[in-house]
Amino acid sequence: MRNIFLFIRRYFTFLCFVALQVLCIVMLSRSSKTHEAFFTNSVNEVTGRVNQQYSNFSTYFSLKENNRLLAEENSHLRNLLKQDYAAPDSSFKTYIDSLQKDSSARTYRKFRFLPAYVVGNSISSQTNYIILERGSKQGVKKGMAVIGPNGIAGVVIDVSDNFSRAMSLLHRSSKVSAMLKKDNNFGSIEWDGTSPYYLTLKNISKGAKVAKGDTVVTSTYSANFPPGFVIGTVAAISSDASSNFYTLKIKTATDFFTLQYVDLVENTRYEEQMKLEAIKPKANE
Repeated sequence: MRNIFLFIRRYFTFLCFVALQVLCIVMLSRSSKTHEAFFTNSVNEVTGRVNQQYSNFSTYFSLKENNRLLAEENSHLRNLLKQDYAAPDSSFKTYIDSLQKDSSARTYRKFRFLPAYVVGNSISSQTNYIILERGSKQGVKKGMAVIGPNGIAGVVIDVSDNFSRAMSLLHRSSKVSAMLKKDNNFGSIEWDGTSPYYLTLKNISKGAKVAKGDTVVTSTYSANFPPGFVIGTVAAISSDASSNFYTLKIKTATDFFTLQYVDLVENTRYEEQMKLEAIKPKANE
């Protein structure tokens, strides 16, 4: 309180001058319409500029909240768009394996093809997987083969309601029964974990006449893949003098960098075949 009185005492003259000026302006504006209009406009101009600066200041600090509300509104509007609604893909087609027939020419094995969209695909690790937007509700089962537009791609190992995960050919644990298309010499396709462009075909007999550019396809021994589907072409041939087999470097037919649409293939007798293969023979047999 003492400081207030000291301030008034020190600036008493100046404060009286300001008070008298304000009083004069008020009296002048009330006694003259011209001066009243001038002072009113001046006050409005000053007040408007102050309010504008205050509004800009408060708007800046409320941007975060405004952005949050806009994002919520955009999400709500997008959820109403018709193109964001899609029915599950339940289409299928049947492929008849004409390579295996009995004496009456009646086929005994059928494969069912289900189109699927790739939503995830890894190629840079030692254990790569392909995620597909199709699950058990759309007919997907474990063990189904995955075939791309140009060649095979993997095998389904996990299934949820609307998605499935396939072990890519580019996986260190992947093994597929394969054969040379021209003479049916068979072996096993694996991946050595180096280049995503090449696979390795092992256990091809040295009696086979192998040449660069030969086509490699799935064999008749595969429970997952229909026979005759392209895997790739021979890029290099390795021969070990201590072995009776070739090791072939295979250029993959599937481009894993651009894989978008695939077919899931179901062997309708897959479970029956797996159960039979799992039976261990007795010791005396």
